[in-house]
Amino acid sequence: MATVFLRELFLCVALFYALRYVVRRLLPRRALPPGPRGFPVVGALPLLGSTPHVALARMAKRYGPVMHLKMGQFGVVVASTPSAARVFLKTLDTYFSNRPVDAAPIRLAYEGQDLVFAEYGPKWKLLRKLCNLEMLGNKALDAWSGVRRDEVGHMLRSMKASGRKRERVMLGEMLIYTMANMIGRVILSRRVFETKDTQANEFKDMVVELMTLAGQVNIGDFIPAVAWMDLQGLERRMKKLHNKFDSVLSRMVAEHEATKSDREGRPDLLDTVLTNRDGSDEVKLTNDNIKALLLNLFTAGTDTSTGTIEWAMAEMLLNPSILKRAQAEMDRVIGRDRRLEESDIPNLPYLQAICKESFRKHPSTPLNLPRISTQACEVNGYYIPKNTKLLVNIWAIGRDPDVWENPLEFNPDRFMTAEGSKMDPRGNDFELIPFGAGRRICAGVRMGVVLVQYMLGSLIHAFNWNLPEGENLDMGETFGIALQKTVPVAAMVSPRLAASIYE
Repeated sequence: MATVFLRELFLCVALFYALRYVVRRLLPRRALPPGPRGFPVVGALPLLGSTPHVALARMAKRYGPVMHLKMGQFGVVVASTPSAARVFLKTLDTYFSNRPVDAAPIRLAYEGQDLVFAEYGPKWKLLRKLCNLEMLGNKALDAWSGVRRDEVGHMLRSMKASGRKRERVMLGEMLIYTMANMIGRVILSRRVFETKDTQANEFKDMVVELMTLAGQVNIGDFIPAVAWMDLQGLERRMKKLHNKFDSVLSRMVAEHEATKSDREGRPDLLDTVLTNRDGSDEVKLTNDNIKALLLNLFTAGTDTSTGTIEWAMAEMLLNPSILKRAQAEMDRVIGRDRRLEESDIPNLPYLQAICKESFRKHPSTPLNLPRISTQACEVNGYYIPKNTKLLVNIWAIGRDPDVWENPLEFNPDRFMTAEGSKMDPRGNDFELIPFGAGRRICAGVRMGVVLVQYMLGSLIHAFNWNLPEGENLDMGETFGIALQKTVPVAAMVSPRLAASIYE
């Protein structure tokens, strides 16, 4: 009896594979976009190297604006031009509204329960709505403009003191410290760091490590059979870092709940979010949702804007004429008897052009955070299967010689023309999409533009900038979710405004 059963089972399996073979031979195969052949098992993974955005841009020159790569067991499609990005992020936006939940969001972001990686649906919409109402929307941004002014004032005083002592200003550390305090006051009604101490430096290092780890190509994400081995040690490092952040965030939430009565009638963002723990099952927020959201706001909110400003200052240290021209514009519009105010920015077109040029040449997120197709579709005549991961190479778009003249040159004048001045980095002009585009565009896009313009403008207006004598500026970059300067900017500053302005 058992022999008969096994024989019939064998015949059924053989018939299944024979029929599948015949069907595949008879039915026309739908063409995937062109791309490199790769290697057995690992596919194109070894071709990415330590700077995937650069490697993918190089491949796109050979294979075209829409490229398909087999990475381990999964297909990945890469868009590398404005027109290709527009198709995926606008025309087919509903097909690519979710993100793959790989090791990084699982290990770092509470299994993808944050705003960045949550599945597109009621809970994601609630998180997005709460953030817009309390922090990221236009009305909310206007409401906490005084916080930005206060914290930039703290930063300028601290930098003036460093200049007086002839100490180097470590720009990245100063910016992250300032932004963390801004965000802390909006979310928690208090500054996170009272002084720029060891705790602040540890937080900065944790943020940079998170952005770097989360952007690494993890072999286990593409070859699940070896994921348990953690060949690169990435997941071990992610777990360790997650525990550090979880300890900090849990303490923040507990302390906040204990002081709720102190904010009677003046709720902040965390108060508002905590009230949604009692919602319906469909949109009820868990403690992990809340801590994951705090993680998003404190890390992405600080690191991406910081990186853009640091790259812009580095470019101006290499091109002092750009810095002097920006200062001359501010002296005409503002003078030296008061600080720059956010209301001045519309009257400073060259400052706006510098910011756009930094967004173009040094996008904080070189590869748009990955998305995944929820159903099969067609792009430029090519077939994109369901569950294909999508990468948009924002870095490549910003350096495309068919889009930008002399793209490797840092030239704000390209945004001073009638056409260039109308270009907006907030997701509608696909030649310049530093924050992505479509329904999963960075939730903090408005805040990011405001912070970069106001903080960079304040640094330009308030100080003269020079490299330490005899030193050169290293412009190397380290790949991650955010594109870090390998060697942070360390500069000498001297005040250029009336002394009372810094008090």
